[in-house]
Amino acid sequence: MALSLPISSLESDIKTKNSGCPESEIGSQGLRKQILKKGNSWQTPFTGDEVEVHFSGRVEGGACLDSNVDKGTPFRFKLGQSEVIKGLDEGVATMKKGERALFIIPPNLAYGELGFPPLIPPNSTLIFYVEMLSWTSIRDVTGDGGILKKITREGEGWATPREADEVLVKYEARLENAALVSKSDEGVEFNVSDGYLCPAISKAVKTMRRGEKAELAVKFSYGIRQNENGATDTDDVPSDSNLTIKLELVSWKSVVDVTGDKKVLKRITKVGEGFDRPNEGSVVKVIYYGKLKDGTVFERKGSNEEPFEFTTLEEQINEGLDRAIMTMKKGEQALVTVTRGYLHSNDISGMANEDLFYEVELIDFIKEKPFWKMDTKEKIEACERKKNDGNAATYVEFDHSFTDDEKSIAKALWFSSNLNSAACKLKLGDYLEASTLCTKVLKHDPCNVKALYRRSQAYLKISELDKAEDDIKRALTSDPNNRDVKLVYKELKDKQREYARYQTEIFSTMLSRMG
Repeated sequence: MALSLPISSLESDIKTKNSGCPESEIGSQGLRKQILKKGNSWQTPFTGDEVEVHFSGRVEGGACLDSNVDKGTPFRFKLGQSEVIKGLDEGVATMKKGERALFIIPPNLAYGELGFPPLIPPNSTLIFYVEMLSWTSIRDVTGDGGILKKITREGEGWATPREADEVLVKYEARLENAALVSKSDEGVEFNVSDGYLCPAISKAVKTMRRGEKAELAVKFSYGIRQNENGATDTDDVPSDSNLTIKLELVSWKSVVDVTGDKKVLKRITKVGEGFDRPNEGSVVKVIYYGKLKDGTVFERKGSNEEPFEFTTLEEQINEGLDRAIMTMKKGEQALVTVTRGYLHSNDISGMANEDLFYEVELIDFIKEKPFWKMDTKEKIEACERKKNDGNAATYVEFDHSFTDDEKSIAKALWFSSNLNSAACKLKLGDYLEASTLCTKVLKHDPCNVKALYRRSQAYLKISELDKAEDDIKRALTSDPNNRDVKLVYKELKDKQREYARYQTEIFSTMLSRMG
């Protein structure tokens, strides 16, 4: 039986306006729309959002169907979830907040050939008058309906936690029958990549902003997981249970994997200023202290009155901490963890078998000027500071602006830098690169004993015995009493004798087979 409804404010608005409203078609299946009152924003809801509307519907040329206009309670439904007829679903999805519209819905988007007797005859066109009150965004976090998130309080800013970050959340998890599974009013802190309670929490929290509150509808596939014994970690909760979780992201600490292998981690406790960070060779001022896992403080540097000053990557502090400070901004405070697995080039703490924990604040820094912006004096000074670094040669290489005196100094520094780099390559087992660096020096100074000595070492390692002998003899001609060269000459003779024995054995074996 058709419902007889009083004339509402919405319907009154329709009676006075719909005659002159332009009509548009939505989609390609015959749905038409007349806007009776424009909305007050540009946004429209998305599939999955929970909308609140006032509506009144009737059969075209026939009976009234239903209305909530005079009931005082908005009608709520989720878009795209088949909770209303398809035409209403598609039409409401085009509306803005505050908008009023009339939708003319063809049978194929309503009740079709069957209708809904006796109220709706077969092949009936329906007319709905709708006012969009508001909507709550519901996000399908996983894309498969496994975790639906409804925001109940908007968060601050735009940033969201990343996989490596540590978050502080409050939550309440219940079964579908409202039975409490677990809750934390005080808050719980965990690493996003490690997760907590169930996969849904760590997946949802990556979509949340600081201070945001949300309700999660969680399917069992993202709920409480079974442990190795086939039971769940939470007592009396079946592993096939769907959950409802109220979740609040209180705060989080951004975690930076400084070395890319999780051996040096930086947790930001206070965000710094601007975008600039120290580079290699920067003069920085810091306050920090280091402690062991048991809380023992083993090192303390700097104070508010007199910060500790050092130059980055000059082996003046623990290298892991050094590299972490180079990722910081002015004013930033952070917790730095240097694990025992990290290979220190200069373990000044003397505790290579311990995980080290630092609290550090970057007070200020002066960046090292790029070498292409340096004048000749600055280049020479920079090369002098960094001559133990193979890259230091770039400061004085291919520069035609030096005076004669500066060229002489630069040449000596260039030699020193390349030869120091060659020594490093020898230690690392990169013998071809070591020989290449020595050859660069020998092109300018054919009798350089140190270059001949180090190249002979490289040749020995790759069994280029004749080349090694030639370099050693040239070095001894220039410096007959050089102890290091004599030692490598002895090593060469031992290898030559060993090679001769090997050749004799091969020849003897070949003759015996021929015999």
